[in-house]
Amino acid sequence: MTNSCSMILLKNANVYAPQALGIKHILLAAGKIIQLFDQCPSLPNVLNLQTLDLQGATLIPGFIDAHTHITGGGGEAGFSTRVPPVGLSQFTRAGVTTAVGLLGTDDTTRSTESLVAQVYALREEGLSAYCYTGGYHLPATTLTGSVKTDIVFIEPIVAVGELAISDHRSSQPTLNELLKVASEAHVARLMTGKAGVVHLHLGDGERGLSLVREALEGSEIPARTFNPTHINRRKALFEEACQLTQQGCWVDVTAFETGDVGYEPADALMRYMRSDFAQDKLTISSDGGGCLPCFDQQGHLTKMDFANSSAMTDVFYQILGEGVALQDCLPFFTQNVATLMNFHKKGQIQDGFDADLVILDDSQRISHVMAKGVWHVFDKSLVKKGTFED
Repeated sequence: MTNSCSMILLKNANVYAPQALGIKHILLAAGKIIQLFDQCPSLPNVLNLQTLDLQGATLIPGFIDAHTHITGGGGEAGFSTRVPPVGLSQFTRAGVTTAVGLLGTDDTTRSTESLVAQVYALREEGLSAYCYTGGYHLPATTLTGSVKTDIVFIEPIVAVGELAISDHRSSQPTLNELLKVASEAHVARLMTGKAGVVHLHLGDGERGLSLVREALEGSEIPARTFNPTHINRRKALFEEACQLTQQGCWVDVTAFETGDVGYEPADALMRYMRSDFAQDKLTISSDGGGCLPCFDQQGHLTKMDFANSSAMTDVFYQILGEGVALQDCLPFFTQNVATLMNFHKKGQIQDGFDADLVILDDSQRISHVMAKGVWHVFDKSLVKKGTFED
């Protein structure tokens, strides 16, 4: 099947939207889902229509990776450890059709300008891409001079992060400093309808989320503004973060190995699913392109690895392998993320939504990936590459 047709009809798709809808027929055009049909529609022959019969294969929304270092992360063991920018196919092979980029530890040699440029590059290659302003440290690295004006005036910038707390690499922000950043992000959300969250990197520090709890107790800023990530890196931190969802915070599990000190990502998601906490307040992200360093108690680097969006997909496979129903786990990768990020036409399979779709094979593995109505992976073969990918 080629990408040249203006309309595509997917027949006999077993749709999880993410709720189970059963067998549907789906008409796509101009990068959008035009309509879902119970009965296969009869369409005029004059239409430039391409038809694909899925024969009951599972169709799900494309994954949204809302924490990925699209310009590359790293740098904590010298300049030679700066990770290169993430190529298009690292996302699409993993079923990711929307990526939100950010800066981490290195918000010195990397900039918001370069981040926005990489967003535009990924968009030109067919991916939906956005980014945060700022990085680990305060004052925040920005493009216009402030967090608020970055979000208000720079279209791809939707929030601020990842601002580091409880980490020896952070700028050790005070409560007042955190509140000022959060107030700018919140007001920018009101002005623009963007996410306007403060995406918070959580380190291994024993203080955990105490600063966030103080912010919630001592201000009028809505709880949804504070969005902690890496919450599964320590067991106590995970429990603490889950409690914050009761106040209205969204919290984010990262698809990295934690050892005995934390919960492995699949374990964390399944624990949350078995809890009484609101099931729409948890998301998962990959930290793709970022480094995964280990430090001793003196802050010396002892080991380093690098993340990929495929880690998030591996968690998805692992959960399904544990017998979890697809409709129960899929929102953590799709709908919940779209709701948090105010991506109103993503994360679900509905009329009028973006045609960001993934088809699973009989073993519930990714076989096809479509981003904005264009095939990137077809029958497990990469059919669309990034500009500099071999």
